[in-house]
Amino acid sequence: MKDIFVIVDVFDESQPATAAAIDLAQRSGAHVTGLALAMEPMAPAYLAVPIPADYLVGAVEEAERQAQTALDRFDHLAGNADVDYEGRIVTVLAGSTGSIVAQAHLSDIVVVGQEDVDKPEPMRAALIEAMLFDAGVPVLIVPRGWTKSVKTDSVVIAWDGSSTAARAVHAAMPILTMSKSIEIVIVPNAISHDGEPGADVATYLARHGLNVTVTTLNRDASDVAEALNHYFKGIGADLCVMGGYGHSRLREFIVGGATQDMLGKTEIPLIIAH
Repeated sequence: MKDIFVIVDVFDESQPATAAAIDLAQRSGAHVTGLALAMEPMAPAYLAVPIPADYLVGAVEEAERQAQTALDRFDHLAGNADVDYEGRIVTVLAGSTGSIVAQAHLSDIVVVGQEDVDKPEPMRAALIEAMLFDAGVPVLIVPRGWTKSVKTDSVVIAWDGSSTAARAVHAAMPILTMSKSIEIVIVPNAISHDGEPGADVATYLARHGLNVTVTTLNRDASDVAEALNHYFKGIGADLCVMGGYGHSRLREFIVGGATQDMLGKTEIPLIIAH
């Protein structure tokens, strides 16, 4: 892991995602790129009178000023940590994620803070989904209000035997190799597994010299996120890895089931890959 891309929080001065990205960069000797987002306002289609041009110009200038302030905080944190870093600002029309995702393509991991309704960031939910489905790299979700470093000693893999779960394991290997222990956790559901659930992935990881155990949670899986969070808290897990699909496959940008729940409810850092 030598190239980390982080979405810099514009309105959360505690910068949980930035701090997590810089911490990982320190431990892995990686370059970290911070991107602060300035959003151009989008005029509602139902307006009978166009929004005055000077208002739009002023709104963009204010958004860029806020983004620059956030980027200054990123520069300060990265400079003090003595890591190789670069800061950027991108100004985009509301709802447009393509230019942001394009900048993340050639990185090893994208770090982004969990959506926080009390401190909403520009396009945060849409940006997380776009990164997950289009960036082609794993995404590290840092929980809202997170103030600790992102530890990798005790890692949990939420395993359902799917191809997306397997891709998440492959994508997270640079992190998994930094761990002291890995636990494969299976939440019972209607999916049938051939052989012993989790044994295949446990064998694969063990062949890489990793310390692995397998656990099947003995609880109702109607709320997978609640079951996982409860278990993580009980064992003191540092980090969770999981695949990026829930149960909805109607179209790529619909994130359903356990994925959507964990994106909103995870209480520990979450690496998720599609």
